[in-house]
Order: sequence, then C-alpha cells, then structure tokens
Amino acid sequence: MKQCILSILCIVLLGQTAWAGRAPLQVLSRDPYVSALLIHADTGKVLFAENSDAVVYPASVLKLMVLLVILDHVDQGTVNLDDMVQVTVEAYKMGGSQVYLDPREQFTVRDLLYALMVQSANDAAVALATHVAGSTESFVVLMNRKAAELGMNNTRFYSVHGLPPAKGQKVDVTTAHDFGLLALALAKRPEVYTYTGTKVRDFRNGEFIMRNHNHLLGKVDGCDGFKTGYFKAAGFSIMATARRNGRRIIALVMGSRNRKVRDARAAELLAQGFSMVPAQLDLTGGTFGQQTAAQTEKVPAVAASSATDTEHREALPMPVTTPSSSGNVFIVIAFFAVLLAVAGVFILKKHTRKNRYRKRY
Repeated sequence: MKQCILSILCIVLLGQTAWAGRAPLQVLSRDPYVSALLIHADTGKVLFAENSDAVVYPASVLKLMVLLVILDHVDQGTVNLDDMVQVTVEAYKMGGSQVYLDPREQFTVRDLLYALMVQSANDAAVALATHVAGSTESFVVLMNRKAAELGMNNTRFYSVHGLPPAKGQKVDVTTAHDFGLLALALAKRPEVYTYTGTKVRDFRNGEFIMRNHNHLLGKVDGCDGFKTGYFKAAGFSIMATARRNGRRIIALVMGSRNRKVRDARAAELLAQGFSMVPAQLDLTGGTFGQQTAAQTEKVPAVAASSATDTEHREALPMPVTTPSSSGNVFIVIAFFAVLLAVAGVFILKKHTRKNRYRKRY
C-alpha cells in the first residue's frame, strides 16, 4: 500500500514539474468559439464555414494525426497492431491526461491506440511515437509530412500530444480548414471509428477504466467519432462525425471557452448537416478545399444558453427548394402504375374466388 501511494505521489510530482515549465501562450479561445466547419464527408462539400482559416491550437485533437500516421504504417506492414510497445521513461514522465504507464510495462499497439483515442493519453502518444519512429521528434516529422500530403498548408506540429509547449519549444498550430482535410482522410478508414467511437474501455486488465471525452457519443444520433481537445489558451475544440441513412457528416468547432457551448454547437451543426444534404447537395460543385466564400452560408454564432433543439434549428435557416417538373411527371406515372397494379391484383383475386366457388358447387 505504501509503495502504491509513493508511486502515485511521484507521478503527480513529475506531472507538476512538466507543467511548471510551460511557456506562456497567447490566449486564442473565444466566446462562443474561434471557428466552425461543416462538411459532407462523402463528397467533401462544405456546408457551412465560419472563420475556418483562423489560427487555433489543436490541443489533443492533434492526436488524430498520430492515429492516422500509425494506421498508415500498419497498412505498409512496418507496424502490426499486435506488436508489443515498451514504455519509455519519457512516456512515464508525461503529465496531463494519461493511463499512468510504467517503464516496466509493455502493451500492444492496439491497446495504446485505444488509450490514445478514448483516454486521450499523452503517455500513450509518446510511447507509440517512440515505437514507430524511434523518437517523438522523428514522429513529428512524419506528422508534418502527412499534413503536407493532405494539403494542410497552415498546420505545423511540434508535439505528439498537443500539450502547451515547454520553455524554448513552439506550440502546435492549425486551422479548422486544415483539420477538415484531416477529418476527410480519417473518415475513409472504417477502423478509425473502432477507436474513436468507443465510449468506455478497460486498460491494464481492468485496473484502469478509460472514458471517452467526446460527450456526443451516445447522445447525438449516429455519432461515432472523432475527438476532443482542450487546454486553457486553446479553449475547447472538437472534431465530430455522425452517420445516418448512408450519409456521413463532419463538424468541427475550434477554440470555445465553454465545453457545453462547443458540444451544443457541434451537435447543432451535425443535425443541420443532415437536413441540408438532401436539399443542397450539388455533385457538380467544388469539393472541400475548393470552396469560395460565396459557396458557404454564413449564420450567426450560437451563444451559451439552454436553448431548446427547436431554437437551435432555427439558428441555421433551412434552404427552400421546389421539385423539378420531370420529378412531378415521374411521381404521377408511378402513382398510376401502382393503381393499375392494385386493380389487377383485385380483379385476379375476384376471378380466382369465382372459379373456386364453381368447382365446389
């Protein structure tokens, strides 16, 4: 028991030491948020954008790039999900959200990916990065290379965890637009939802229970990922996605000062996205990354309140469309075809009954 208490105290002290050396940062978070973006994942069409090119700190949402880079290595065969990862001293010393890894432990890549996504474990991020690339610095190079490949031109990664930088280090920066590109890349991988859509999972044979920080899971219909992030100067951010009736929508809300406002806005955007897709989807229009200001609809930001779902829906005006004339003709033809089919079945049944009656009597 004493040894356990001493271990916990050491971890707390190490965490405090790590945070004590953090460099001062410009506060970017705003009320209600810095930026927002809504995308139809299947086409890449932007449904809504607000300040999507504003610079933000991604915080732990950054770990989604760690996930993507590792999954690329799994595809290439250089990493296996069942590989055992040796915990390093560097990982052990990480502060913030963690699963309290110890240098005497080993875990599979799969287990640490769950820790990375569900618990947002900084120590898991360091352990995985070191295992894959040899060091966190080398892994950051891979992250920036992948960002460039995706066209994330206003993104620069300096860490594998998204924490505020230590003195002498630089802070990770991105935009909602750039993370929208990351979201589209993630959305194409079914295995991503296995990790990001898990609400609760045990770790270390049930000794530690991990709980997902994405509160939209299980509350917003169809929500199955991706991830949240937070530190004070960055504010609360989320990259969320949901799938309904074969359609997938992605919403990003970055830099909110209030977690509940962030979550409410993200949920509202997802709902609005599903409403907009059938009415506004234009397969001939530009895809994400090619939209102009004229192609996106500006709407007022939602302030922190206990507004009802109806009020939220009214905050984003619904587009009004009229069916085409060819559509009307098709409906009329289909209607009469159904009537004829029903009449035919009725006559056939009546004729059959008459024949049976004659045979009996």
